[in-house]
Amino acid sequence: MTNDTNRVAGVSTAGATTAPTRRDVLRAGAAAGGALLLAPQLRSLAPLPRAKAKSVIQIWMWGGPSHLDTFDPKPEAGGDYSGSLGAPIATNVAGVRIGELLPLLAKQAHQYALLRSVTHGTNAHETASYLVQTGQAAGDGIVHPCAGAVASLFLGREGGYRSLVPPYVVLTQPQGRFSEAGFLGARHKPFATGGNPALDPFVVEGVVAPGMDAQRQQARRDLLRELDTFGKALGDDRELEALREAEATAYDLILGDAGKVFDLSQEDAKVRDAYGRNTFGQSCLQARRLVEQGVPWVTINYQGWDTHKEHFQAMRRKLPEMDRGVATLLQDLADRGLLASTIVWWTGEFGRSPKVQWESPWNGGRGHHGRVFSALVAGGGFRGGTVVGASDRTGEDVADRPVPPATVLRSIYQRLGIDPKTRLPHPQGHEVRVLPDPDPGDTTRGLLREIL
Repeated sequence: MTNDTNRVAGVSTAGATTAPTRRDVLRAGAAAGGALLLAPQLRSLAPLPRAKAKSVIQIWMWGGPSHLDTFDPKPEAGGDYSGSLGAPIATNVAGVRIGELLPLLAKQAHQYALLRSVTHGTNAHETASYLVQTGQAAGDGIVHPCAGAVASLFLGREGGYRSLVPPYVVLTQPQGRFSEAGFLGARHKPFATGGNPALDPFVVEGVVAPGMDAQRQQARRDLLRELDTFGKALGDDRELEALREAEATAYDLILGDAGKVFDLSQEDAKVRDAYGRNTFGQSCLQARRLVEQGVPWVTINYQGWDTHKEHFQAMRRKLPEMDRGVATLLQDLADRGLLASTIVWWTGEFGRSPKVQWESPWNGGRGHHGRVFSALVAGGGFRGGTVVGASDRTGEDVADRPVPPATVLRSIYQRLGIDPKTRLPHPQGHEVRVLPDPDPGDTTRGLLREIL
């Protein structure tokens, strides 16, 4: 069988973002304590009638994963393409095979849709990352916000979100390849946790101080109050009272119930083991805990996929880890009744070159490949057990149903109830919408209609 059965018919890098500081977290806590005025462009926004999802977990395969070794194997193309991973396995969906090192995900294929014809033709990390995460091509003089920042704008404070945990969280490090918030500004930057969720405790920057337990933090707060003679002298000063409220809100995140969402020690040891006791596995568990608390957008920046050299050795280490974390996440969300309202979006900035580079110095490596690659979407109203599009016999080009990044994002926004035509609040008043209109000849209207 040459191709798996298709069960469906058919950058500007200026202003690179940094992780929010402890002061940013305090300010976010203060902002959460009061009502925020809506931007004029948002006041008339009503959720689309078919909105299904409330949250997104974006699994960002930083560096670009190989589509041939994950979700679009090509064993018939021969060893120069499949390398040492030439034995794909059947999934629990008839006619659909995936890479041999993904046996757990093979049992979960009914939960997800595979997009095998994502394409943009860009082979540079920065511009490809920007394009996949914003849906906009670089070069128009505007630094557009990524999807997480857009979700923060529409589903965060202005959308009624009131948790002290920021609405856009990154586990654990931001990419730094472009400004994720773009022109939306600092309010919609991702809160990057830092730390390592596989360690106990998980030291979250701005929430958990290294080497300091909650009791010691509370003692320091009490001492600070005791020494605040200036504040006591001013009494009920209005400005000072606002500062006290902001402080109280921030400490509720650090010492109160809100901050406990980052305490993975509260999870059963068997659950933690199921995800895998490694940074990625525990990041998947942490993401589940965050969406369980209503956080609209969580990105897991999963590093290690830029495999120019000794690719197959890296895959034998990385793919079982990825398989375990993602498969457990899908099952855990389903078991808790969260998958229906949570989109899981697995993607990188591009795929990797189908033909293996055996020569020195690559020694069996794969290069960048933006002409065609794969992505996975699950939950939030997307139909699982399906395959959209196809690559050609060797996985080098699209053979059927090209899917540009804007189509993926437009479909995710549709599930979230975000109208892609809505104007964004640009600081200079430019006419900028969430996404550009689809091509006039696109009969799908720029949506993944096969799985909606």
